[in-house]
Amino acid sequence: MSKILIVGCGDLGMAIAELLAYKHAVFGLRRQSQGQSLQGRPSNLSMLQGDVTDPASLQVLHGLKPELILYCVAADAQTDAAYQAQYVNGLANVLATQQQNTALRHVFFVSSTRVYGQDAGEYLDDTSPLSPMDFGGQRLLEAEQLLKNLACPTTALRLSGIYGPGRLRMINLAKSQAWPATNSWSNRIHRDDAAAFIVFLMEQVLAGQAVQTSYIVSDDAPASLHEVLAWLADQMKIGIPAYAQHDASKGKRLANGLMRSTGYQLKYPNFKVGYQALLASLTTA
Repeated sequence: MSKILIVGCGDLGMAIAELLAYKHAVFGLRRQSQGQSLQGRPSNLSMLQGDVTDPASLQVLHGLKPELILYCVAADAQTDAAYQAQYVNGLANVLATQQQNTALRHVFFVSSTRVYGQDAGEYLDDTSPLSPMDFGGQRLLEAEQLLKNLACPTTALRLSGIYGPGRLRMINLAKSQAWPATNSWSNRIHRDDAAAFIVFLMEQVLAGQAVQTSYIVSDDAPASLHEVLAWLADQMKIGIPAYAQHDASKGKRLANGLMRSTGYQLKYPNFKVGYQALLASLTTA
């Protein structure tokens, strides 16, 4: 049984931890004490308390010696200071606790496709140049650079927009009729596919197989924002704004070829499949 550390057990991190804990000893680090019971969750899942921005609180990690680490935190706010603290400084603080860990085999870092700043509607893949155009992308790329200082292999997981249970922004936006005036390309990944793909890669590493240093983690079908909103509106039998547009010239379209080459099969390959399941779950809740 392998020992795995998940740093950041919010929605995505906890989903990953639960999947892994059926076979491995998983330790989840979160800033707040566990506010919800672990009853019904795998017995191999243990929760630790620590703040990645406070090195003194990370003493609990020094003797843990995990084989794999997944860094999966979220910034407190959409500010440069928050991104610097959580992604750059936080990652550095966690890695500092593992300097004597000779058992460490791989570090995974949950990044974002914000590291691709291109915005002219072009297709981008894993070979496209990294050119962040905002503080978020810049700080995430800075954090990715920290991985290069490690002796063990590392992987940056560049996730597009996550949707799924509890993530209803697009559904609520469709209902509001206050759509963005300008249409643009958008990309997304269902929370369950993001979690399952990350677990898939971690299992490959534990099986002695090589994985790449980075992956775009997105579904098969980029779609314009207004296309997604119009489809949701149709499913919910509500009207669409008169200014809704068919064409998009801004944004980026992400190609997930490297992700698909691993053999992982998406459960939700496009927004229609994913949102149809999400809408169905809301009507039966």
